Amino acid sequence: MTESKRILADVLLRPVITEKATALMEQRKYVFEVMPTATKPLIRAAVEEMFGVRVTAVNTLKLPRKQRRVGRSVGYRSRPKRAIVTLAEGDSITLFPDT
Repeated sequence: MTESKRILADVLLRPVITEKATALMEQRKYVFEVMPTATKPLIRAAVEEMFGVRVTAVNTLKLPRKQRRVGRSVGYRSRPKRAIVTLAEGDSITLFPDT
């Protein structure tokens, strides 16, 4: 595996499986949690390389940080970054393989 393919494999952390994300799959939109430093071209290249599909659009968003307390100390969880990837007509990603 070349260095560039290894970097692309590290960009996508996990698919997001929520009610809203599952509803978006019907519109050929898939939601992934990505590295906070990932850019749209890098996310596009990673999805196309890993799943063998054509990507038409990538939208990104950073979720708000959440406050957490441990005793008297107040801290914050890290801000995850999500990417909503729109695929070309006829392409799809199998997130739930039939077993």
